Amino acid sequence: MTAQCPECEAAIDVQGLMVGEITFCPDCNAELEVINVEQPEVALAPEVEEDWGE
Repeated sequence: MTAQCPECEAAIDVQGLMVGEITFCPDCNAELEVINVEQPEVALAPEVEEDWGE
């Protein structure tokens, strides 16, 4: 099962991954989050911001 990278449109293998899991594009190295595994879909992973102890 493959999804398409939203940055470079490369094929991303999502077999064995779970929703919410982070993977990387083998072509452009974009950090991707698995959105759906039944109809393979990935999206750019959200940037983690510092909370400065809040």
